[in-house]
Amino acid sequence: MADVGLVDVSLRDGNQSLWGAAGLRTAHVLQVAPLLERVGFRALDYTSSTAMGMLVRTHRENPWELFRRTRELMPRTKLQFIGTGFRFISWQNSHPETMQLVYDRLVANGIDRVVVLDPMHDMDAARATAHRLKQAGVDEVVGALTFTISAVHDDAFYVDLARQMRECPDMDRVYVKDPAGILSAERARSLLPAIRAQLGSMPLELHSHATIGLSPVTYSIAPELGVEVVQTGCGVLGNGSSLPEVRRTVANLREMGHRVDIDDRALELACDFFDRLTAAEELPTGHPQDFDAAFLHHQIAGGVMTTTRRQLREIGMEDRFESLIEEVGRVRAELGYPIMVTPFPQMVVSQALFNVIGERYVTVPDQVIRYALGSFGRPTAPLDPDVLDRILDRPRARELASEPEPPTPAELRRQFGTAISDEELLLRAHMPAEQVDAMLAAGPAPQHFNPALAPVLTLLRELGERRTVHDLAVAKPDLRLFVHRRAEGAIRA
Repeated sequence: MADVGLVDVSLRDGNQSLWGAAGLRTAHVLQVAPLLERVGFRALDYTSSTAMGMLVRTHRENPWELFRRTRELMPRTKLQFIGTGFRFISWQNSHPETMQLVYDRLVANGIDRVVVLDPMHDMDAARATAHRLKQAGVDEVVGALTFTISAVHDDAFYVDLARQMRECPDMDRVYVKDPAGILSAERARSLLPAIRAQLGSMPLELHSHATIGLSPVTYSIAPELGVEVVQTGCGVLGNGSSLPEVRRTVANLREMGHRVDIDDRALELACDFFDRLTAAEELPTGHPQDFDAAFLHHQIAGGVMTTTRRQLREIGMEDRFESLIEEVGRVRAELGYPIMVTPFPQMVVSQALFNVIGERYVTVPDQVIRYALGSFGRPTAPLDPDVLDRILDRPRARELASEPEPPTPAELRRQFGTAISDEELLLRAHMPAEQVDAMLAAGPAPQHFNPALAPVLTLLRELGERRTVHDLAVAKPDLRLFVHRRAEGAIRA
């Protein structure tokens, strides 16, 4: 039948969808990287600027160092960065020259595949981003056709985008990105062959979340519809709000008569590592999902859904979740059907939350105002006129409309000095200074992790914090460990 390649999403989208982008640390990634290298994945969905910011903010670890170390351990597998082309880490737009510096440094630190994810499907902007990426030396530029259901996103809309991507000399591949997991097999049978016909020899990939259980079935028929690569998650980092689990996907594809050329033993070991990591760190696991028709209405992707539930719980409004979901669909229509992919889910959900807890559009976040001002490009459909007036008829909208242009790299150098590297400059320019300072003060991140030792290390750390504990003895048939606290407070084993 067909040869089907795999892209693994565990380290980026799996971590983001199921663990809020905070579950994986440097040591975890470096421990599993050699196994992922052996599997034979065509690429890893490896990182994003959001993931980079979370590594600094949550774990005080340097993402640039992680990139370099991963590349040393994975010399053959492509490492993918995904970005919008207009921002880096922060929600504010970056100057085009600053984005060029970002891409230059990504390539220098080991990234060789980048997804161009323009959230407005603005092809002029997407072509400009693709050109910058090729100037930086990116080997593989992937254009994203982000799937959604709305009054304007029909097959003809995507077919025209596919034609423009095929004609772009700086794009190498195309993938259909379905962040809400709403591409049914029925819709795929009309959409995917139509896109395939426009792409000619350009390869087509499929990235569809398992949020409501549709994507495993869609994946099983995708190769016969022209898809050459499907994207999956390993073990506990598949299913749920992540993407289909890799072992079941491989089994299904082979059952349908397709060839998937991977090292099954290495794949099993990689999945086992994530299973043991999840148990040791007490992290959530992905599970097959039931069909939920509400997702066809609100289309909130997995990572945003997880964050939204947590935020409601923290403010004592978890019982308003269903009302919020209904409001999300209404806000999305009023804003011209933005595709629910970063940064728009965050914007739409935030606005819906303000609408639910107070009067509609009395409070409007800055990012929604910027969206209405056109800072993110031209909306696919016009905004509701009454809503647009309410958003723009406020002093804050006039303030944001007069914001200065983002700083160039030269201006950033004048601000932060010439003694730091480009990598540190980019972090400082887009993150709070105290977070970058804390990362640097923490020193090099640990590079080794054994899930089996996690409970013991946690015990020792907690005991070390108890000043009344002076001696500890651990005895097993093959191990004897004694720990004594010195008078000055240090622990000695």
